[in-house]
Amino acid sequence: MNFDHLQKTDPTLFWYIQEERERQETSLELIPSECIASLSTIEALGSPFTNKYSEGYVGKRYYWWNEVVDKVEQIAIDRAKELFWVEHVNVQPYSGSPANFAVYNAICEPGDTTMGLSLVEGGHLTHGHAVSATGKFFNAIQYGLNAEGYLDMEQVEKLALERKPKLIWCGTTAYSRAVDFEKFGEIADKIGAYLVADISHISGLVATGAHQDPVPYVHLMTTTTHKTLRGPRGGMIMVTKKGLDFDLELAKKIDKSVFPGLQWGPHNHQTLAIAAALWEALKPEFQQMSHQIVKNAKALAKRLIEHGFDLAAGGTDNHLILMGVGKWRGQFMQDALDVAGITMNKNTIPNEPCSPFHPSGVRMGTPIMTMRGMGEAQMLQVADWMKRVFDNVSGFEYSEDKQERKRILQEFTKHIQEDIELQTIRKEVAELCKGFPIYQ
Repeated sequence: MNFDHLQKTDPTLFWYIQEERERQETSLELIPSECIASLSTIEALGSPFTNKYSEGYVGKRYYWWNEVVDKVEQIAIDRAKELFWVEHVNVQPYSGSPANFAVYNAICEPGDTTMGLSLVEGGHLTHGHAVSATGKFFNAIQYGLNAEGYLDMEQVEKLALERKPKLIWCGTTAYSRAVDFEKFGEIADKIGAYLVADISHISGLVATGAHQDPVPYVHLMTTTTHKTLRGPRGGMIMVTKKGLDFDLELAKKIDKSVFPGLQWGPHNHQTLAIAAALWEALKPEFQQMSHQIVKNAKALAKRLIEHGFDLAAGGTDNHLILMGVGKWRGQFMQDALDVAGITMNKNTIPNEPCSPFHPSGVRMGTPIMTMRGMGEAQMLQVADWMKRVFDNVSGFEYSEDKQERKRILQEFTKHIQEDIELQTIRKEVAELCKGFPIYQ
């Protein structure tokens, strides 16, 4: 990738690009919600389509000279329909959260009852959490997990029958097992609720058969385009045949909710990049990669268990692993791994004994490592590094006393900045990364 013009006009920003590219190339990204967009997608995102205003939809714009924009948006829609086997697609949402709110706006009135997975149990803020607008404007009830760490479908059914939500969300951001969309469909049908699958994390897996397909069981699907779908940052809303059979006006409601209900001008360069990513997702190579993501996650999980780590729900069926590392230690593990060149995020675990701000778990995934060409052998190596890092910082533990906690954090920060073992692992990680460059 060349940024010749930026280098001349704004060398500071050019340097930041080089700095970030170097960081990505020499470290291991295990954040499960991140991907490596292809060079074709990045080129599309930086195209002159960013110059054009085009409120409205294909053939129905409020500005002139959108004939080419119409072609781009239509091909993005057609490719999404082909990839996911759905009846209607809106590709204009700026991202996943706006897409989710557009669904609420299309279906619900303020105060309507909705239902989604609790944030601390692995759900998303936009599925009804109190700090989100989706919890503020709607009567949001939350379901959780059972004692084994799986979605508690008995609780889902009980709450649905008792509270009669108008809208039910089935989707997760920190859940490592397969979602039983069929059971969710049965429950929603019993009470006549709209059922929406938020597949943002698993859309690439769903599209390639690496995860159960929600299409036969749900009325709507929402997704980001920048996770396992390996596209630019954006969002889509899809209406299924079941959705149109349930509500003939559903597609029109969705489109009207996105524009003019919540957004005005679509990001045409983003739409072009989504179309480019969808074209790649239709290729056999993408299908192979998606299945390898799951294989890699299973291999990583197995090795972590062998090292004595406690995994939520005992393992994984998808791209994601949620792992407990002991009371208060999520922050320590995250920060120490970062020094060692391995990036993941602290996260709550089922039955979290601590607070969401200082959780006892970490969340990781295999999409980016797989997109770089790594396989099961590399996953074993990564797990071994994680064990070494854990052993290195296992003596540190948060205190509930504020002053004591401050002292411990200062000691910990000094330790990870100076520790030779963490620096050794950092060099080993960088050496591995040389063999799997992000961009050739």
